[in-house]
Amino acid sequence: MNLTQQQWWSQFLTDENGIILDVRTEEEVNNGKIPNAINIDIYKGQGFIYKLEELDKTKNYYVYCAAGGRSANACNIMKELGFKNAYNLIGGFTEWDGPQE
Repeated sequence: MNLTQQQWWSQFLTDENGIILDVRTEEEVNNGKIPNAINIDIYKGQGFIYKLEELDKTKNYYVYCAAGGRSANACNIMKELGFKNAYNLIGGFTEWDGPQE
């Protein structure tokens, strides 16, 4: 499901089962990220799938990338793998004006 930045962040802040997932490359993450995000690079292909399989599928995942394309793909992959909820951040980190680390 695609959410605007305001919807995505406000929903995450009230979600006791929420986990932020950053699907960008390590290089991108080194230039800044949303606090407490778990990084799993979607470009790792099958390695990405293996890492996803280690996550708790009952949690709610708030997924982002640089612009929203890779994270939309990640959300679709997660649904196929049986994750209950994956929320894509429209506009990605490029348009993010919330907290960063």
